[in-house]
Amino acid sequence: MTMHNPPHPGEVLKEMYLVPLNLSVTRLARALSISRQTLSEIINGHIGISAMMAMRLAHAFKTTPAMWINLQVAHDLWQVRNIDLSKVEVLV
Repeated sequence: MTMHNPPHPGEVLKEMYLVPLNLSVTRLARALSISRQTLSEIINGHIGISAMMAMRLAHAFKTTPAMWINLQVAHDLWQVRNIDLSKVEVLV
């Protein structure tokens, strides 16, 4: 079943980890060894989760990098679901 409008991974990070664990952006940024600005941009959906960030989050929260990457991919694909591909040539 296809998910409808998957959340940005930053929203998941905030709602499933920051809020329940009572973590501040500053504290989590320090724990991840990234800038507060970078973490804020992720949480606010302005930038996506890279492979390196997925590794850091997985390590910090005892999850898997694939979980974070899959959240990002689901979000990205939903955002472009209606893109016009009529000018893209089919090669096979």
